[in-house]
Parts: sequence; C-alpha cells; structure tokens
Amino acid sequence: MTGPRFSSLARFLSGLFRGRERRRAPDLGVVLAASVVIGLLAGLGSIGFFFLLELAKYLLLDLLAGWRPPHPVGEPPHFGIGTTPFRPWLLLLLPALGGLVGGLIVARFAPEAEGHGTDAAIDAYHHRQGRIRGRVPLVKAVASAITIGTGGSAGREGPIAQIGAGLASLLAQRLKLARRDRAVLMAAGLAGGVGAIFHAPLAGAVFACEVMYRELDLEHEVLVPSFISSAVAYSVFSTVFGWDPLFATPDFGYHEPLHLIGYLVLGVVVAFAAKGFIRLFGLVHGLFASLLLPRAIKPALGGLLTGLVALVAWKLSDKGLGYGVLSSGYGVLQEGFTEPAAIGVTTFLLVAVGKMLTTSFSVGSGGSGGVFGPSVVIGGALGGAVGLLVDRALPAAEVHPGAFVMVGMAGFFAAAGHAPVSTIIMVGEMTGNHHLLVPSMLTCVVAYLLVGRDTIFGSQLRGRLEAPAKAGNMMTAVLERISVSQALKTLGERRLQVVEPSTTLRELVDLSGHDVQDAFPVLEANGELVGVVEGRSLRFAMAEDLGELALAASLASEPVTLSEGEHLLEALELMGRSGREEVVVLSSGEEGRPIATLSRSDVVTAYNRRMTAELDAD
Repeated sequence: MTGPRFSSLARFLSGLFRGRERRRAPDLGVVLAASVVIGLLAGLGSIGFFFLLELAKYLLLDLLAGWRPPHPVGEPPHFGIGTTPFRPWLLLLLPALGGLVGGLIVARFAPEAEGHGTDAAIDAYHHRQGRIRGRVPLVKAVASAITIGTGGSAGREGPIAQIGAGLASLLAQRLKLARRDRAVLMAAGLAGGVGAIFHAPLAGAVFACEVMYRELDLEHEVLVPSFISSAVAYSVFSTVFGWDPLFATPDFGYHEPLHLIGYLVLGVVVAFAAKGFIRLFGLVHGLFASLLLPRAIKPALGGLLTGLVALVAWKLSDKGLGYGVLSSGYGVLQEGFTEPAAIGVTTFLLVAVGKMLTTSFSVGSGGSGGVFGPSVVIGGALGGAVGLLVDRALPAAEVHPGAFVMVGMAGFFAAAGHAPVSTIIMVGEMTGNHHLLVPSMLTCVVAYLLVGRDTIFGSQLRGRLEAPAKAGNMMTAVLERISVSQALKTLGERRLQVVEPSTTLRELVDLSGHDVQDAFPVLEANGELVGVVEGRSLRFAMAEDLGELALAASLASEPVTLSEGEHLLEALELMGRSGREEVVVLSSGEEGRPIATLSRSDVVTAYNRRMTAELDAD
C-alpha cells in the first residue's frame, strides 16, 4: 500500500488520532479505523509467512529429505506430497544448514529478529515505546521459515507475533502517533498475527493482553483494538487457507468428576516439566551466548544438535514418531487425539523430552522461531502419557487419554508462558472442541500457580505497576484515591502558622526559620483570609533590604486554596495552573477556614507513604 492512497489513509488516521489527543478520551472511530488496517496488515503478513513456511517444508523436508510426518487435519500439505525416498542423514544436516542461513540473514539485516519473537515484541511494548524497525517483519518471516522449514524445532507464534507487531509499529510510526497509541497498535498487530495463523481469533486477542505480564494482569487498553485486529486478520487469512480448526478431535467431553483427579495430577506434571524446560532453555541460551563464535554460526551449531537428538529419537521410538521433536511436530498431537494407545507412554515421554532439547537448541542458540508450538507439543505428549497411566489406574472411570493430550497442550504453555486464560481459549479454538473447559481450567490454574516466577518470556514484567509506560497512569490513580485530609493525617500533626497584615518582615523571617511552612496565610482579625506570603516574596524582600517598610499586607499575594475534601491530583493540578509551590487548605463546610498548607513535597511524601503501606499490606 503505497503512493497517494497510503498518504490519504495516513492523513485520515493521523487526523483522528490528533483529535483523540485533544479530547483525552477514547474515540471508537479511531480504534476501529486503525485496528481494521492493522488486522488487514497482520492477515496479509500471516498469509505471506505461512506460504513461505509451507514452501520451505515442501522443498527441503519433503522433496530433498523425503520426510513426511503426520500433519494436522486442518492443514494438509499445501503443495502436495512428493515421492522422494526417505534420507535420514539429511535430517542431521538440514537443521544445521537452516540455522546457518537463517543466522546469516538475521545477523546481517536485523539482529533483533533472532530468538522467539514474542519476547522481542513484549520488550518493544514495554521498553521501546512500541517501536520495531520496518525491516524486522520481512527478516523474521524469511529466517523463521528457513529455520522451521529445515526441521528446526520452533513454532509460528513467535515469528508471527513479531511480524504482526512490526507491521503495526511501522504503520503507527508512519502516522507519527504518540507513544501510547503506537504501543497499543503494536499489541493489536501481535493479536492479529497470532489469531490468524492459529485459527484462533478470540485467543489471539486475549493473548496480546495477557502475555505482557507474569501475573494475572491484563493490558486492558489493548483489548478492543486486539479484538478488531484479530477478527479481521483471521478473516483475511482464512479466506485463503480455509476456515477449519487446525486439529480434528473426537467428541471429547467432561461428564465424570472423578476424572478431575487425573487432570489435577496432569497440572502438577506439566508445571514441573515447564519449570524444567524454562531452565533448560535459559541454560542453553546462556551457554550459546557465551561461545566465542560468530553470531550466525551459533544457530548452525544448535541445528546440528537438533538433528542429533532427532536421529536418536527416531531410533528409539515406534512409528518414527520421534520426529515429533523436529519442525512443528503437530502430527504427533493429531495422532495422539485419535490413537494415543498406539503411541504409548514411552514414545509420548520421548517426544516431550526430545522436544524440550531440540527447541532449546534451535531457538536458544539464536535461531528464529517461536516457543508456543513446541510447548503445546510437549504438553500434549505429557498429557498423553499421564492419560494412558490414569486409564490404567482407573479403568472403571473410562478415561480417554486423547482428552488428556488436549488439556496437556493448554496446561504446559499456561505455565511456561504465564498465559492461562488465552491458552485455554487457544487450544479450544485450535481443536474446535470447547467441551473440556472445566478440566482445562483446573490443569492450567494448578500449573500456573506451581510454576512460580519462572517464565519462558524474559521480557515479561511482574504486573502493570512495573510497566514504565504505566508509571504516570499508576501515580495518577493513586493520587486520585488520597484526599487532602488523608494526606495531612499521613504527614503528622502540624500547627498552621498564620500572620496578620501588620506582621513585619523581620517577624516573617523569624517565623520562616522556625517553621516547616514556606507560605504563610494572612488573616484579618475576623479570620478572613486576605492573602498569602510566599517564601520567594520573603527572599526578594530580604535581598532588597526593605526592613521595617515591608509588612505582610504588602508582601502578600492572592491566596490559592483548595478544600480538604479534594484529592491530591487536584492539588497538583492547582499548583501547576497557578505556578505556586504551596497552597492553602481550607476546612470543609461553609466557613472554609484555613487549616494547613500543602506543598509539592508534601504530596510526594504522602504518595510514597501510601505506596509503602499498600506494599507492606500485600
């Protein structure tokens, strides 16, 4: 979209956003217009990335290596199936070659595109004012397609998150939008990309709001734009690649409370497995970061190790399902839904452990790809193993191990990514099955709680209170909750010092040296407030050496007052409008007599003491 049409659109949207800044209130027209455009861009970006990914897999894994693993029912091979005989030795070399080529592209054109892109998008949201360089989406798409298309164990979520976020950031920068709007649109682009490529529009929208923080804290400003963007992106993508869910599942359901015992056990298993995966990933990442090798060589070495793990898994597993440790591995999940007993506990565990290793080597080494896809394969494999064991332990309960595969998919990433709500929705949309919500809720919450602070996304903040972009908003919210009278109590007992109009300069100077006040209300004999002598007026009179000629009546300026019932934010705004450092506080009621003075430093002290008290209470 270039030329006059783009310029007209840019002027239109930019005008809407400028109007929004003037009104200081959300404008649904702005949100709708910008989010629709972001959804279109994210949908087109998803189409381009998925096409590149399918082409790379067809040319390299199918035609060259003759490797044709099972695939999800909702995504049959886009370019058909070749006839090349299987060449296992190429599965040792291809991931290394893909790591090398992808690493060279990333190192040369956009180093920030390495690793799992969701983490980079989170970092851009919190710390880079929603800015992502314009070249990143293209570099990420090509490098990730090569990495995954040569067998690297990585997922689509990271690449498409950075692609969608990058396209949105590019548009926002072109429109010269403010930091806050740029970051919100960037998150909406992330939502659109994830919602489209996983056939999960609702989950994509919630994911963008939830993944920013480790705690159960939603970025609610992002919710409406993300809903619109994800719906549009999903519609654009599905128009080309179909509307079916990614997986087909039997008619799983939840009708037996006894099954919850098994799902509780599954929650514990996936939580500790997620902890292990996070630490393994971090260890591998740290080791590769410390290697004194060129940046592009490290993903090649990681790819070689990935191929070695795949060959070992292939030798040890039945039906060649050890190859679930390569590329997406989604075929293992599809067979796990329908034929879990044919796979067996040993092979399920082999796939889970192997996938942890290959993902750590492929992505942790600096390769380009996501971690959501591998996580759902690991979780699904663990779910299959637990389901088979529960079925043996409770034969009368009529457990379907395939249902445990589906719930395990959600539970593992809910723990590893600290995104339980969106993951429950995501797996339901990916499978087209929403009948396992209750067991999924139990497993995901248990796993999320047990995993603690460990997270696969190092850029996640603990919560909104830690977000740099939210600091001003958070302070504003706290100041609005503290009334002036509460602040005065927090500051402790202070006697208000007032003066008469006839008070001399010398007396005023003496008072200022013995009092915490910097401004002195001037009261008539009847108690009427007629002015206030500020510290700067005293200092000016002293510098001019006015002596006994200066009285409080002549030094006083118009008093700036506020009621003790107003809040501290109003006090700060009043100080800003009037240019005063200290204002006079009046009692509530009709008489409104002066009871104290309040300075900027008093406001800061009251704020700090309130925050300390709230943190101590937590």
